[in-house]
Amino acid sequence: MQIDKILYDAKQYIFKNYRCDIRSSKPYELHNAISKSIMDGIDEIWAESEKKYNTEKRIYYFSAEFLVGRAIYNNLLALGITEKIFSKFKENGTDLNNMEEIEDAALGNGGLGRLAACFLDSAATQGIPLSGYGIRYKYGLFRQGFADGFQTEKADDWAKHGDPWSVRRENEAVTVKFAGESVRAVPYDMPIIGYGGKHINTLRLWQSEPLEAFDFKKFNDQKYDGAVKGKNSAEDISRVLYPNDSTDEGKTLRIKQEYFFCSASVQDILRRYTARHGNDFSHLPEWCAIQLNDTHPTVAVCEFVRLLCEKYRMDIDDAFHITQKIFHYTNHTVMAEALEKWDAAIYGKILPDIYSYIKEIDKLQEDEFNKKGGVFSKNLEKCRVIQDGTIHMANLAVYASSTVNGVAEIHTEILKHDVLKEWYELVPEHFQNKTNGITQRRWLALCNPELSEMITRILGTDAWITNLTLLKGIEKFADNDSVLDEFTKVKQIKKRQLSDYIFKNESVRIPPQFLFDIQVKRLHEYKRQLLNAFSVLDIYFGIKDGSIKDFTPTAFIFGGKAAPGYVRAKGIIKLINEIGKMVNSDPAVKDYMRVVFVRNYNVSYAEKIVCAADLSEQISTAGTEASGTSNMKFMLNGTPTLGTYDGANVEIVEEAGEENNYIFGARVSELNEIRKSYDPKIIYGENPRIKHVLNTLVDGTFDDGGTGIFKELYDSILEGASWHKPDQYFLLYDFESYVSTKLRANRDYRNTHYFAKKCFLNMAHAGKFSSDRSVAEYACDIWHVI
Repeated sequence: MQIDKILYDAKQYIFKNYRCDIRSSKPYELHNAISKSIMDGIDEIWAESEKKYNTEKRIYYFSAEFLVGRAIYNNLLALGITEKIFSKFKENGTDLNNMEEIEDAALGNGGLGRLAACFLDSAATQGIPLSGYGIRYKYGLFRQGFADGFQTEKADDWAKHGDPWSVRRENEAVTVKFAGESVRAVPYDMPIIGYGGKHINTLRLWQSEPLEAFDFKKFNDQKYDGAVKGKNSAEDISRVLYPNDSTDEGKTLRIKQEYFFCSASVQDILRRYTARHGNDFSHLPEWCAIQLNDTHPTVAVCEFVRLLCEKYRMDIDDAFHITQKIFHYTNHTVMAEALEKWDAAIYGKILPDIYSYIKEIDKLQEDEFNKKGGVFSKNLEKCRVIQDGTIHMANLAVYASSTVNGVAEIHTEILKHDVLKEWYELVPEHFQNKTNGITQRRWLALCNPELSEMITRILGTDAWITNLTLLKGIEKFADNDSVLDEFTKVKQIKKRQLSDYIFKNESVRIPPQFLFDIQVKRLHEYKRQLLNAFSVLDIYFGIKDGSIKDFTPTAFIFGGKAAPGYVRAKGIIKLINEIGKMVNSDPAVKDYMRVVFVRNYNVSYAEKIVCAADLSEQISTAGTEASGTSNMKFMLNGTPTLGTYDGANVEIVEEAGEENNYIFGARVSELNEIRKSYDPKIIYGENPRIKHVLNTLVDGTFDDGGTGIFKELYDSILEGASWHKPDQYFLLYDFESYVSTKLRANRDYRNTHYFAKKCFLNMAHAGKFSSDRSVAEYACDIWHVI
């Protein structure tokens, strides 16, 4: 791609659209100009990729989230022009680092959406014909702020200055029908540029719009609200990611969202197929595969059957049989509340046609299982799609799919023997494991150029960027003190950069020489940010009373968003902010501790954080985290895991060695043995340190603003609630093991080469955790395209 042409085009665009020169342009103006020029430059390659993929079996990845982050730097990296374009624009008085102000495309909540983005990157890099389908949310998740320590939420208008990386395809819009309402689904295509620029895949996101934008007659009749009611109702569907569904109105919108993008996507897939192959669907499975990224898109199964039956006049038995060959289901959770279930009455009211097909599929299942008899008839009621007026989307996904996969070895085993054990008893051959992965392009080459340069120099090649297993080649330098010193200097550079960024954004100064102990992820009780908060308090009290001596100064850094309706998670954020306020203002510990909760944690923040961490907190209760991917990002950048034997932590330890990580706490088998008899009150009564920490929730140490949320947290651990047992995630049970392991890591850090070797060996053994490997396994074992 010609750098001079990009510069010329950008200058012309800025003058034409903003009436200024490139030196005085605002960051978003510069971003739009460069992006537009690059989009024009890749158009032919993108079209060629689409043309090529249309002659092959195509894979369609259905996901409610695609957390793609900021595209500009990643695309410059993929095209191999980062250094040249930075240099050329610098010669013209412009610093492209200013584009860091550009908003992330925050179209996801966490690991699920970030995984989807990594998979698209890896598929494009490897030339695998994978396209993504989702929703073009106007406001994404939300922009997180803090007011008196409480989380606040504001609309995240990520595209307010334009969206230069998307192309609106007006001529491929389709109609989606609900009971009493029809809307237009308009596709916006985003190019996913594979590394090297040879292949460009597509992420197609649907935007909901009204069939008629404005009712002129109602307006003329002075019914002003009514004139735009249809417009607002239609646009609500793609307005916000995961609207609060605590009411029937919220549930209705969630159901409409899921059906909206699934219906539009299925119509699009069938349009593509019939344009090439006509109405002969007998060969459809040879040309098409659909991967369901969790249960959110499961309604696509029913829409596929409906269209085959109603539009193409196929018998329902044949339609469902073909559908089963096309669909594949990835499970991302063992949490019962996350396995979607819908009240059949509500579902039938919103989607009466679809509900009739769900009932048909349920009847097919009943007839099939009873005909087979034996274990099938025995397990029918637990595997059934409709049970007691409730639609079980996970059962529908498993029944309608050729394969079911978990996302880490331990997670898949839990699916087989616990969460989906009845299904595994019926169709064990359908179950596979596909451990998650991350793209090393964004999560090392892009975000950590200093470390990337060092790795390339040591290996004598940059081929690791597309073959991460080559990282194993640096292992032989793990005892080389000069190499470890260089690695430590790079880590220190990244820590200074993060420290400056946190001071700019959070007004908390963290000395870069501190140990950086980091836990960043979505706020949820099973991820146990509360246990981390308790440990910080315990260490604080220990330093104050002298029981903890020779403590390495540490910054405890938290980040993550709580769902707006998740009151307890928001209470944990408030508590951590209260702890931070107490610790950071105490002169007695200023040389030993800092606590900060970074606001609005997103992909761009993560790109700075994962490079600077000394300890990666992955402390979910054993058996609750499906996989995790932040653990992989930290590992790739040379950070030991402080964590439980859970999710992908298990495989990280297998690859890098338990001696190079810090594993603590009960394992799944131990928790299963004590689950029924466990009483946290006994531990509370016998352990004065735990009692001291827990009592701060109710003794006035912290002010919860009169909400009672800290007392509720206290009661959730000692008393439980109507929907869960006391201390359901075993915080008190793992507390002492956790704190002692954290303090051991804290002591180890003082031995620079000893600790640096642990970091270095984690990085050297991160090769397994590339999403290139994950996607290649899907392509070979599930989609059968390589």
